[in-house]
Amino acid sequence: MRKTWRCIPWGATIPLRADVTGDDLRSLAKASRDVGRTRRLLALSAIHDGRSRSEAAKLGGVTPQIIRDWMVRFNAGGPAGLANRKAPGKAPLL
Repeated sequence: MRKTWRCIPWGATIPLRADVTGDDLRSLAKASRDVGRTRRLLALSAIHDGRSRSEAAKLGGVTPQIIRDWMVRFNAGGPAGLANRKAPGKAPLL
């Protein structure tokens, strides 16, 4: 059986999860000790409060494409999905 890919067309908006509010995201950002996760949560809270993605990108210091990636990660894994991941790096020789 062939696997089909579901592509999101350009310009289509990805809605944020509805189970958290902007205030919830800001309180999670305040409690987080990870600077990167805090930045991601604050950018997404701005989107949840009605700001545009380009404004959230300026707030987070990234491009709108990265904001979109953060939204996909957040929708898939919730706030825990925004935690820093370990970069794969070079495989050890031994």
